[in-house]
Amino acid sequence: MKKLFILATILLFISCDKNNTSTSSISTGTKEITLEEIWGGEFSTDRMNALNSMNGDYYSLLNSDDEGNSKVDKYSYKTLEKVATIVDGKTLKGLNKFSSYSFNNDETKLILGKDFNPIYRHSFTGTFYAYDIASKKLVLIGKNIQVPTFSPDSKKVAYAKDNNIYIKNLSNNSVTQVTRDGKVNSIINGTTDWVYEEEFAFVRAFEWSNDSKFIAFLRFDESNVREFSMDVIGKKLYPTQHVFKYPKAGEENAKVSLHMYNTQTRATKKINLGAYEYIPRIKWSSAKNILIATTLNRHQNDLNLYKVNANNGSKQLLLNETDKAYVDIHDNLTFLNDNSFIWTSEKDGYNHIYHYDFNGNLINQITKGKWEVTNYYGYNKDKKTIYYQSVENGSINRGIYSIGLDGKNKKLLSNEDGNNRASFSDNLNFFINTHSTAEVPPIYSLHTAEGEMLKVIKDNAALKEKLSDYKMSPKEFSTISINGEDLNMWMIKPADFDENKKYPMLMFQYSGPGSQQVANRWNGTNDYWHQMLAQQGYIIACVDPRGTGFKGRDFKKVTYMNLVKYETEDQIAAAKKLAERSYIDEDNVGIWGWSYGGHMSTNCLLKGSDIFSTAIAVAPVTTWRFYDTVYTERYMRTPQENAEGYDANSPLNYPEKLEGNYLLVHGSGDDNVHLQHTMRMAEALIQADKQFDWAIYPDRNHGIRGGNTRLHLYKKMTNFIKKNLNNDKNKELKIKG
Repeated sequence: MKKLFILATILLFISCDKNNTSTSSISTGTKEITLEEIWGGEFSTDRMNALNSMNGDYYSLLNSDDEGNSKVDKYSYKTLEKVATIVDGKTLKGLNKFSSYSFNNDETKLILGKDFNPIYRHSFTGTFYAYDIASKKLVLIGKNIQVPTFSPDSKKVAYAKDNNIYIKNLSNNSVTQVTRDGKVNSIINGTTDWVYEEEFAFVRAFEWSNDSKFIAFLRFDESNVREFSMDVIGKKLYPTQHVFKYPKAGEENAKVSLHMYNTQTRATKKINLGAYEYIPRIKWSSAKNILIATTLNRHQNDLNLYKVNANNGSKQLLLNETDKAYVDIHDNLTFLNDNSFIWTSEKDGYNHIYHYDFNGNLINQITKGKWEVTNYYGYNKDKKTIYYQSVENGSINRGIYSIGLDGKNKKLLSNEDGNNRASFSDNLNFFINTHSTAEVPPIYSLHTAEGEMLKVIKDNAALKEKLSDYKMSPKEFSTISINGEDLNMWMIKPADFDENKKYPMLMFQYSGPGSQQVANRWNGTNDYWHQMLAQQGYIIACVDPRGTGFKGRDFKKVTYMNLVKYETEDQIAAAKKLAERSYIDEDNVGIWGWSYGGHMSTNCLLKGSDIFSTAIAVAPVTTWRFYDTVYTERYMRTPQENAEGYDANSPLNYPEKLEGNYLLVHGSGDDNVHLQHTMRMAEALIQADKQFDWAIYPDRNHGIRGGNTRLHLYKKMTNFIKKNLNNDKNKELKIKG
């Protein structure tokens, strides 16, 4: 296959050393990175605004003029040139600045939003308007509402407010209230509860039928779900409390049911889907008034796709998928004109694309091989071609491919190496590719659907040039043989590395199920921090253990029922094996991680005290008993069924093992991994008479950001590492900057 080189001025040279390590040669300067530069945005990449693909060969962008007025501009994929301004905020009374927009089906109307107020990580309320492009008429839909959505015939907008569903008729501005029983911390209609939003990754829980006659929606009865409360310190005399329903592992979930509302009769019917625990997806098929409802049992290893007839409420099983461990939820369900459908599954051991008829009979497996499909982009019915992303050129890389519906004529459309992400036009005639490697910053380029590059849009050459002034070290990619597996790893050495010297080593990892940290892609903010530490004499290493992703079902699901057990064993074994290298100081090996990675770093320090002397845990899980039902039980089942799996690897149960230096960090406003995890860990260590360092960031959520917070946190972590992970423990090193 022909390899595309999308920017001739940036060359990537690959060589192999005696340790079978892939390295990239880069020129290095003399400047050293500072924390202020990292968190001040000095190394931010030049990005493309999030584009919205339109009908035909066009896309739109949300822009602003010199006065800050918002506008939606239309562009041609063929030329990348602006062809029209669809809506200009300076002409809209009371709405010169808006933060979001969405089109109706024929792109004659838009919904414009402003004044957003967050609820959880992905949900928010706002003020929304409907705008008619031809008449330039602006109509208020509602204030403090959620997820407004046009009906397919564009005559109405459905939305959620105060846990109920409403429909606004745009022709006469009348409003119909679909549900009336919505109540905070009790009943939710049309949007999801906390755990669905976080773990099933969607907020809007209603869907218009293709003929605009029905609205299918989910109803959550969380009356019996136990409440979790967090003190919000704020700046007032008395703190307030944030109280919300949070189902912890083994506890009661919200009772979720599917309902069908008829817009003509204004009647609502509850749909009987049989026995299930979750309804993680609903989607209308190509067949008239046939909804596809996905159900999942509590163990999440038995998934059903049901065909639901909106007219009479009957259901028929379309597809059943089971797994000895769990079945992942995804959005890769596409219906063709003949009602056959495309679906992805791990059933042959790797995630691949399948084609079924509307009776659930397999027509063919489209992709095959010992590699994973990592993204499904769509199906071009005229060309009978599917577009997807995969790791078939190595699990640390991502390539863009096309393949026929019959599984023939596969073609690589992007660079072979590095990370390639495609944003296709609605008609799948063009795509904008984002390509990067560990040494090449993101390059945005326009391609035809056949892979021909038409134009480089942004190349981040200025950032590449800026970094040439800094003392940068390449990431060295390799594998390390641990516990019978060849695990992916990278290592960063000081730029002036001398193999005759010994260096302290800091390991970084996340390690969660299906995740990946060892990837051939451009830097994130942590990478610059790691580079800063390397400049100051540290070796940084990262190993993806068993249980992480993109190497097949068995590799990922080996941790089932025993989260962090095998991952911890792999990190400890990797640290010991790396410490055998002559240039690594075996007495100065540390590890750090965030969230799942914080659980891991804590476990590694306690269970691997013979190799790890230092650990940092940021926002860590310390027992899966405290985490939510959907995520935890997917991998562990319930505590009632698997007490040993929960407790044998919880550091709360062996704090006496702490021998090294430990920094424990959490935000008090974390609604995901609650501060309870860290407070219980602190109490366990106190009662075991173990000294440790810790920091609590008031009202900060799981990301621990806002204002000066991130800079403060990374200064604290840097100081901790320099104090405790150093060849010369008596020498205090000053933080640069």
